[in-house]
Amino acid sequence: MNSPLLQYLDNPTGTSIPSPCFVLEEAKLRRNLQLIDSVQQSAGITIILALKGFSMYSAFPLVREYLSGATASSLNEIRLVNDYMHVPAHTYIPAYRDDEFDEVLTRSSHLTFNSWSQWDRFNERVAAYNAQQQADGKPTVSCGIRVNPQYSEVATEMYNPCVPGSRLGATRNQLPDQLPDGLEGIHFHTLCENDSFTLERTLTALEERFDKLLHQAKWVNFGGGHLMTREGYDTEHLIGLLKAFRTKYNVDIILEPGSAIAWQTGVLVSTVLDVVDSQGIDVAILDTSFAAHMPDTLEMPYKPRILNAYHEPVAGKPTYRLGGMTCLAGDFMGDYSFDAPLAIGDKLVFDDMIHYTMVKTTTFNGVNLPSIGVWKEDNSFSLVRSYGYESFKDRLS
Repeated sequence: MNSPLLQYLDNPTGTSIPSPCFVLEEAKLRRNLQLIDSVQQSAGITIILALKGFSMYSAFPLVREYLSGATASSLNEIRLVNDYMHVPAHTYIPAYRDDEFDEVLTRSSHLTFNSWSQWDRFNERVAAYNAQQQADGKPTVSCGIRVNPQYSEVATEMYNPCVPGSRLGATRNQLPDQLPDGLEGIHFHTLCENDSFTLERTLTALEERFDKLLHQAKWVNFGGGHLMTREGYDTEHLIGLLKAFRTKYNVDIILEPGSAIAWQTGVLVSTVLDVVDSQGIDVAILDTSFAAHMPDTLEMPYKPRILNAYHEPVAGKPTYRLGGMTCLAGDFMGDYSFDAPLAIGDKLVFDDMIHYTMVKTTTFNGVNLPSIGVWKEDNSFSLVRSYGYESFKDRLS
């Protein structure tokens, strides 16, 4: 084990890290941010944080050292950007609420509309707000429209915004040939943890349908799904694509990756509470939950990696199905093998559990949320937040 955090967790005498607990490694987050910053500097573009993938606001001061802003998809996310990134938000919400819209405007620098009908409904309020901002010598809000290029290589339908019936983005036949006054951006988002070659093919489809509108735009938001921090990602190819597109259309380019920011930056620590024989299958019951604490593993679905465990069953080694602590029958993941039998009190450490995990946790069945901590760059642990009854009760009435 070459990571100080993992060496610490592997200490048989125990640690000060509670269980269950999300643990972010600051050094790994900084490593990702440095790579992402090198891309935005080399390509001459802007990359911002997507809160839907990583909303750990205690880490925002570090993020701000490299990224200038963040994108939000709800008023609550917008407020988090304002309060902890200390900047207006790049905002995209599939449908704006009338009673929230004015506050959304005042808290945003960019506003993307999901449909032409949304633009029709709210554009006069935007124009009035921007006129007053100009009169007061204050920044205005730049508006754009989300488009659907009708091309996506995302295999899981739940995560594919281009399937027939998708509510996300306007297709070309729904838009005019001329962008109206006040609408100066094009936004698309059809990737999900994809590489730059998928982006290249996506850009071909985008340009085939929206070339005329792209030439009229001032900025184009490429959305998220650009997993540039994954090992093997060709960042030079990405930079080349971005430069060529920026030059061809004379636009500012914005990327808002979700997974890439916190990719491989931390773990979820859990503990074995019981080991049972279930009709010939050994089951280890944990103090965490796949349904409540790792819902992406069931939605995507994918099988998370566990440190010091075999990802697939190995003949002759102790093998277990892992169960969560809720009463949901499907709250389990299997099967993993280990070098030694599991026992009550053993620690299991789930790898890569910071992006799209912490943001989706629930208190289903009244289970406590995992604590949140940071493994600092000086190799010390800091507990940021722990949860109890109040966190469960406050979601109910």
